[in-house]
Amino acid sequence: MITFLVSILLLVAAYFVYGRIVEKYLDVDPSRRTPAYERGDGVDYQPLPTWKVFIIQFLNIAGLGPIFGAVTGAAFGPAAYIWIVVGCIFMGAVHDFFAGMMSIHDGGVNMPDVTARYLGKRMKGVVNVVVAFLLMAVGVSFVIGPSGLMQNLTGIDKSVWLYVIFGYYVLATLLPVDKIIGSIYPYMGAILLFMALGVGVMLIAGDLNGSYEMMELTPSVLKNWHADPASNVIFPMMFIVISCGAISGFHATQSPMMARCLKNEKHARPVFYGAMIAEGIVAMIWATAAIAYFGGPDGLNAAMSDTGTMVNGVLVKNAQAADIVDMICRSWLGKTGAVIAILGVVICPITSGDTAFRSLRLSLADLFRYDQKPIIKRLVVCLPIFVVAFFFCKVDFSTAWSYLGIANQILATIVLWTGAAYLINKGRAHWMCSLPATFLTFICVSFLVIAPLGLGLAPVAGYIAGAVVALPLLVFCIIYARRHTSSL
Repeated sequence: MITFLVSILLLVAAYFVYGRIVEKYLDVDPSRRTPAYERGDGVDYQPLPTWKVFIIQFLNIAGLGPIFGAVTGAAFGPAAYIWIVVGCIFMGAVHDFFAGMMSIHDGGVNMPDVTARYLGKRMKGVVNVVVAFLLMAVGVSFVIGPSGLMQNLTGIDKSVWLYVIFGYYVLATLLPVDKIIGSIYPYMGAILLFMALGVGVMLIAGDLNGSYEMMELTPSVLKNWHADPASNVIFPMMFIVISCGAISGFHATQSPMMARCLKNEKHARPVFYGAMIAEGIVAMIWATAAIAYFGGPDGLNAAMSDTGTMVNGVLVKNAQAADIVDMICRSWLGKTGAVIAILGVVICPITSGDTAFRSLRLSLADLFRYDQKPIIKRLVVCLPIFVVAFFFCKVDFSTAWSYLGIANQILATIVLWTGAAYLINKGRAHWMCSLPATFLTFICVSFLVIAPLGLGLAPVAGYIAGAVVALPLLVFCIIYARRHTSSL
């Protein structure tokens, strides 16, 4: 329990300590008018209450990501705890804070335009492609997944639910941000937080009464517990599997949406850095719960494989993340937990899918400089998006989905390098962005070399390739910073 409680305390403390340090580097100015007022259009640029902006941001970046990713990543063992805590504090929360504030300082534009300003126009094209793929993949996946679950729950054909969910997505993408997203997200946020807090309380209670035992972080347990360690080396696989809860490039597509709704820059730290810390806490709870529920990482791996393991007198095998979440909620939270689990697993993905499509609309509108205040112009942008999305829902999208994790972290890497360039242009030390960017560059390159969906080479080849790419980029950043400083 000590590891768990210390991890939660570190995450909370980071908000008040490191979050304030980051805030100083970002030139937060409460007297400056935000894009919500400067460009207010009553559709996308619209001031909202800060608590509501926080909830929307939290659900936009979270959904089931910090639950499913943490549960799956827990198969690597307690090393996942380190990545969640350290990654969230020094990488993920910094990434989200910079994405939001850089957008605010540039009038609320999306990430491709932000990267163009600080990394050059050529990078804008790269980011546009990555963002478009990432948002389409997330949106389509969060149509297919919930529709399949609803078919299982109701017996109504999956295709019917596809139309229902698409209908909701069209409305959420077209209508002003306060009409649907701003109205229902507080309730969805309550579900997600109740799941996490309920499981967290039962986790502590179970450890105290001896029902479960939380694994402590000691040198002896810092090894790769994965059932297939040869194909799933911790470096870099775990850092790709666990993105939400540590760092996720998808968040950089969501922060600019809330940058357009923030009333005052003084609220940026709670909304951007704070929402990510909240997500890290959720991820920590679920990673710990998954390991404790099955009696350790070995039991978790057995439950997710053909081997199987006995839990409460029942053989569990080939379990998916959704199955594990359902089992834990039913076992620890009773009938209420069962209902919450169903609502969470079905509805929470939708709260990321709708904003994925909305963000894609905004990104395309920014790309073509196409006004989005008239609803007919929003419809012009939306129709092609949903036609393509509907097509992908009818074909095997699994191949594209397998590349989602690496695309996610590649975007996060680019955003961190953008943050480093932003700091250099401000005459500030760049380390809080450049060091995480260097590490994530190493992870992404080594993954592409080692992973079966990449080159499939030996780990040592991936580590060499990662170092060959990452270190020169850091050296270039240092040289560029010194030249820029000397020219001031």
